[in-house]
Amino acid sequence: MKSLMRLYGFLRPYRIPASISLSLLVAMVAADLLIPRLTQRIIDQGIAAGNLHVVVTTALIMVAASLLSAALAVANNLLSVKVAMAFGADIRSALMRKVQTFSFANLDTLQTGKLIVRSTSDVTTVQTIVMLSLRILTRAPIWAVGAIVLLVVTASDLAWIMVAFVPLIIVLVYFFTHRARPLFLGVQQRLDRLNVVLQENLAGIRVVKAFVRATHEKARFDDANQDLMAGTIGVGRLMAVFHPFMLLILNLAIVAAVWFGGATAITGGMSVGTVVAAINYLSFALFPILMLTGMIGPVSAADASASRILEVLDAQPQARQRPGANQTRITRGQIVFTDVSFSYPGNGAEPALSNISFVAEAGQTVAIVGATGSGKSTLVHLIPRFYDVTAGRITMDGSDIREMDLPGLRRDIGMVLQETVLFSGTVADNIRYGRISASPDAVGEAARVAQADAFIRALPQGYDTRVGQRGVTLSGGQRQRIAIARAILVQPKVLILDDATSALDMETEIRLQTALDAFTHDTQTPMTRLIVAQRISSVLTADTIIVLDHGRVHAMGPHRQLLAQSAVYQDIYRSQLGEPDNSKEHAHG
Repeated sequence: MKSLMRLYGFLRPYRIPASISLSLLVAMVAADLLIPRLTQRIIDQGIAAGNLHVVVTTALIMVAASLLSAALAVANNLLSVKVAMAFGADIRSALMRKVQTFSFANLDTLQTGKLIVRSTSDVTTVQTIVMLSLRILTRAPIWAVGAIVLLVVTASDLAWIMVAFVPLIIVLVYFFTHRARPLFLGVQQRLDRLNVVLQENLAGIRVVKAFVRATHEKARFDDANQDLMAGTIGVGRLMAVFHPFMLLILNLAIVAAVWFGGATAITGGMSVGTVVAAINYLSFALFPILMLTGMIGPVSAADASASRILEVLDAQPQARQRPGANQTRITRGQIVFTDVSFSYPGNGAEPALSNISFVAEAGQTVAIVGATGSGKSTLVHLIPRFYDVTAGRITMDGSDIREMDLPGLRRDIGMVLQETVLFSGTVADNIRYGRISASPDAVGEAARVAQADAFIRALPQGYDTRVGQRGVTLSGGQRQRIAIARAILVQPKVLILDDATSALDMETEIRLQTALDAFTHDTQTPMTRLIVAQRISSVLTADTIIVLDHGRVHAMGPHRQLLAQSAVYQDIYRSQLGEPDNSKEHAHG
């Protein structure tokens, strides 16, 4: 239970209400344990002696004790719920904060579906155990210990029954606990798989319909669903055997107490009230143990969930802020790659990038082209440190980016990723996502540069139009232009477009490039641009074109030079634009 105990550290801010809750619990148990002694008094001093006054007064005391126990239980429940809910909220916040620190390498391992399960189902499971810890899990052992002490005080001749049955209970509890934890961990892992499949289905439902793969996806979900059901049945089967065994032990102990206590009472060695009180205390001692054994399943599940939560909280970002990081911000935007190599963590294949060296001077436009899988996106992901280089170094204005303040580095880089992601809210909200304080005029200016202003104004509420989930109500080209406007609005020193114009027609793309040039000139702010492109027509006017081939720089230079010297570039040009035309070549040069 080490994982679960570690998470209990999140209870520290709530020590006072938790302590009050436990104090109320102790008082409640004391009131409950008073009842058997009062029952003994009614039988021996009231009924057997024919004393009605003793019966009435003792009964009234029992009623008062019961009412007090009920009031204490209500107060305990209210406090335990409050503490447990706050505990769960803090863990969810810690998980969210931790995920925000992750690099892409962490997110490659901990997929969206798994993170959702850890932040919801796993936290709820642990939260429930915390609430039960302040109620049943603490009440039961206090109740059992108090009952055993009072059993010895009340009827020491019957106390041996506890000595006989407790070892058997301990053996059974150990056996079932040892078996239960791996089963519950397996159930949570199956739940992970089910959620990943479900998340993929819901996110990709349009693709599923387009390719008529509904039957395949149903089968995939059914497989994960059946696997989860089988695991859950396995846990249920273990508990189905365990609980009757424990109930059998409890009943046998009570039978033994009735048998030997009754025989002793008949011979005059013990009063009837004492026997009744002893049986009650024996039940009070064994029933909490039975309650605790019933919690083996939930506790095992909570420990498994806690270990999965700690897997996230203990994960170290592959690219993280260095101690004493350089607070210098990007001023010019010069980027230098020096013998950079990179391999994806856990990937035994060839490095994604090998010995990459080039210089992007401030204000230049550098294009990166190459076949699919050549490492284009990987290269630009290294610049904002979504991943850290495996070898070599990248400098920004002469400073190694690993030594720079990470939030500051990313704040000065505007990036449009391959997959355009928009958030729920208005169009304006999405554009000002990286610069919340931006004025409407600044938002409009960024949209105009991104060639988005015209279609945004044509929307029902213009810039105040709410976009659907992930922007599904907009076309691919519209989403890309909003994402480009979002990057421009932060006024970055470095702008990275990772295949960000693939959904735009050539005319719109040319207008966008022209507007970007004019924007940079008008603001007199050098903006280094790195453009990853599949279309060769997108990069013909770039200052430098880098041709990647299997993670290596095959060639580098302006368009005319590459067209004359690089076979790979010639193949790309020929496949998209046909045979080179000298007049076009000079026009672009």
